[in-house]
Amino acid sequence: MSGTAIFRGMDRATLDAAYNNSAAVTDSPEWVDRWRTRSVSARASQGAKSGIRLDIPYGALERTKFDYFPAGAANAPLLVFIHGGYWVRNSYDMFAFLTAGPNAHGINFASIGYTLAPQARLSQIFAETGQCLTYLADHADELGFDRNNIFVTGWSAGGHLAAMMIEHAAVRGALPISGIFDLEPLSLNYINDALQFTKDDIEKLSPLRRLGKTTVPMRLVAGGNELPELQRQTRDYAEAARALSLKVSNETLPGHHHFSILDELAKPDGLITRELLKLIAETSDK
Repeated sequence: MSGTAIFRGMDRATLDAAYNNSAAVTDSPEWVDRWRTRSVSARASQGAKSGIRLDIPYGALERTKFDYFPAGAANAPLLVFIHGGYWVRNSYDMFAFLTAGPNAHGINFASIGYTLAPQARLSQIFAETGQCLTYLADHADELGFDRNNIFVTGWSAGGHLAAMMIEHAAVRGALPISGIFDLEPLSLNYINDALQFTKDDIEKLSPLRRLGKTTVPMRLVAGGNELPELQRQTRDYAEAARALSLKVSNETLPGHHHFSILDELAKPDGLITRELLKLIAETSDK
């Protein structure tokens, strides 16, 4: 017997499953293990590649740090990556493997961390992410990138934070990957056990409900084999943005699930890397 419908005709069990990416991709632990292994190698190249800096603190807390991987080109753009894990797991150092795609095109790369829930509420996580962007912009000369060309991306919950960061003064454009844009369904399922969203959180921290506060361009991507709710979130956000005449595109990447999609940023010729190049190009004459 099905339970009471609580969101878009789904009961609690169905809504739980609709956002459980790890359960939907049965070999997700293997994907995460490979990311860690690849990132250990990327971070170990610190001595071989000049300018790589690891575990740079931008705040006073344990996880308020980032890794920086320069591309070696003078006055080049910076791509800031925000990790996912529904704001409760993973860390910035696990995603160093993504640097290969951007760096191959002369784009600097930073992977940033934040305090995880339930130790931090989402409002604090949002604030820390903005704090890191401010730190990066303030230290552009020291790190060696163009402070006027900072772009932000993020995967899953990091896609949510990337969409929230479009209001930051330093951000020229955003590339959310498989993002969360409306917190309401998450406030009704298992994810809320750790996050404890309030009505105020849903209104103020849902990118879908903040549209119109900025005009920076955005390019959204999601996998064709992702959970339908993840695809819907991306589609609805893009449609709402276009209805406000904002500069937004969205692409569905055929054959990719929630974990495999990141390979398209890690590869120099990946589909997300190409979207990044388009995003940078469309701001270059402004």
